[in-house]
Amino acid sequence: MSGTFSAVNRSAATLTKNRTDGSISSISGMCVTCVDGCIGMCEIGKSAYRGHEVIYPQPFGVITTASEKNYPVDYSHFNIMGTAVGAVGIEASSDKAIFPNVNLEVRFGHDNGIKFRYPWIIPGIGSTDIAKNNWEGLAIGSALAGTGLTIGENVVGMDPQSVFENGRVVDTVDLKRRVSLYKDHMRDGYGAIIVQANVEDAKLGTQEYAIEKLGVEVVELKWGQGAKDIGGEVKIKSLKKAQMLYDRGYVVLPNPTDPAVIKAFERGAFKEFERHSRVGMVNEEDFAGRVEELRKAGAGYIFLKTGAYRPADLARAIFYTAKYGIDLLTVDGAGGGTGMSPWRMMNEWGMPIVELHSLLYQYTKRLADKGMKVPALAFAGGFTFEDQIYKGLALGAPFVKLIGMARAPIAAAMVGKTIGMAIDNHELPVYVERFGNTKDEIFVTSGELRSEIGDKEFEKLPAGAIGLYTYYERLAQGLRQLMCGSRKFALEHIQRDDIAALTHEAADISGIKYLMDVDRQEVDEILDG
Repeated sequence: MSGTFSAVNRSAATLTKNRTDGSISSISGMCVTCVDGCIGMCEIGKSAYRGHEVIYPQPFGVITTASEKNYPVDYSHFNIMGTAVGAVGIEASSDKAIFPNVNLEVRFGHDNGIKFRYPWIIPGIGSTDIAKNNWEGLAIGSALAGTGLTIGENVVGMDPQSVFENGRVVDTVDLKRRVSLYKDHMRDGYGAIIVQANVEDAKLGTQEYAIEKLGVEVVELKWGQGAKDIGGEVKIKSLKKAQMLYDRGYVVLPNPTDPAVIKAFERGAFKEFERHSRVGMVNEEDFAGRVEELRKAGAGYIFLKTGAYRPADLARAIFYTAKYGIDLLTVDGAGGGTGMSPWRMMNEWGMPIVELHSLLYQYTKRLADKGMKVPALAFAGGFTFEDQIYKGLALGAPFVKLIGMARAPIAAAMVGKTIGMAIDNHELPVYVERFGNTKDEIFVTSGELRSEIGDKEFEKLPAGAIGLYTYYERLAQGLRQLMCGSRKFALEHIQRDDIAALTHEAADISGIKYLMDVDRQEVDEILDG
C-alpha cells in the first residue's frame, strides 16, 4: 500500500488477510474484486460472523501487540552525534574515557531518593494473562537489574482470591505475590516496585492497601496509555469469573447475569466475555485531592502516567504534576504496545511519539523557565534498543530521566522462559543448542549472576528472569558505547544537540537541529582561524 500510512482490512494481529495479494485498494484495503462466494478471510469478512470479537488483536492472552501504522516521523529520523574531541564526566584520557566507565545510574524523585542502575522502567503491566504468566521473569529480572517495574491496573479486581470489606480490599494473593517477587530480589536499594491505579482500583483502595499492608513506597495515578484512549480490557472465558467481576463493579460485556446471555454462552454462541474499565474524568481539584490522600496514606513517591491525548491534556499533565510535586511523569505515545487494545484504535488514535515527546519537552521547559520545579519525565512508546533510548534521553534533555518499555522486556522474559522449558524438556532447537544445553552455557550473563548472588540463589532463578536480565545487560553495554562515542560519560551530560534531525520535518517538529546545520557557528570559528 505505497503512499499510505495504514494497513486496512487485513493484519496478522486480527488473523485476517486479503484473498488477492497484489490487487488491493489503497483506500479501503479491500480486494479490488470482492467476489460473491468468498468465505471471508479479510477483516470485513471475519466481522460478518464474529462481529465485535474482531475489534481486538488475537489470540488474546499469549500475545502483546502494537501499532503497524507507518508514521511520517519517528525516532529513526534522528542520528546520534559523535565527536573526536574531549570527554564530559570523566578525565579526557584515552586510558580512562573507555565505554565500560560510562555511568548509567539515575536518581530522581523530590529528594533524589529513587535510584536505578539503568535509565529505563517498565511503565505498567496489569491484569492481562500475558503479564501474569510472565511475572516471575519480569519481577525478578527487573529487581536484579536495579530498574523499575510498575504493577498495572486491575490486578486486585481480577484476583478471585482478593478479600474485600465494605468494598475495600483487605487481602490479596496476586498483588501480594507480584510485590514480594520484586522486593525479595532487590539489591542495594536499586529499583522500585510501583503500584498503579485506575478508576476501579481507586474505589477498591488498592494503593492504600499496597502502602499499608505490602510496604510499597511508590504509587502511580493513571490517566491512560498510548495504545488506547479507553480503559483497560481483558477477555474472560469463565462465566463464573465474569459474574464475579460484574459484581465487583466492572463493565462486563455481554451482561453475564442476563439469563439470555447465559444460555447463549452455554450454547457456544460466544466463548469469551469482555471486561472493561471505566475512563477517568480528570480535573485539578480531584487530582490534588487524590495526591493528598496518598501522601496521608504513607506514599513516599507519587507518579503519573498519561497517554497520547490532545496537547491540552498533555499541558494539564505537566502543569498538575509540577504544581503538586509529583515525582515522575510518564508520557506514552501512539504506536506503542499493549496486552490487549482495540486494533483500529491502537493504529489510528492519538499523538505519535516524536510529536508528543517534542511537545512535552516544550511545555516542561516553559514551566521550568518560569521557575516551577518540574517532575522527572519518562518517555514511552515503542522503545526497544539502546539507540532509541539514547535518542529519547537526548530529545527530552535535561528533563527526561527514564525511557519506558514494556513489549520488549516482556519478549525477553518470554524467550528466557521458553528456553528454560526447552532445557528442562531436552527439546532445545538447533538455533539455541549451538550455544549449549544448560542455562550456564546459553545465557551469557550466567557467570556474572552466579558470582554476584551465589550458586544456590542462581539455581533458583527462573529462566525468564535471566532472559530479562541478559537483555538489559545488552542494552546497558550498547548505551555505554553510544555515550562513549558522544564523549558523555554520565547520563546528566546528554544534551539535545547530541542528536541531529535527518529531515527538515523532523527538525521542525522536534526543535532538534537539521543535520547540515549542526555545529555551524563552531565550524565558522575553526575555518576562520
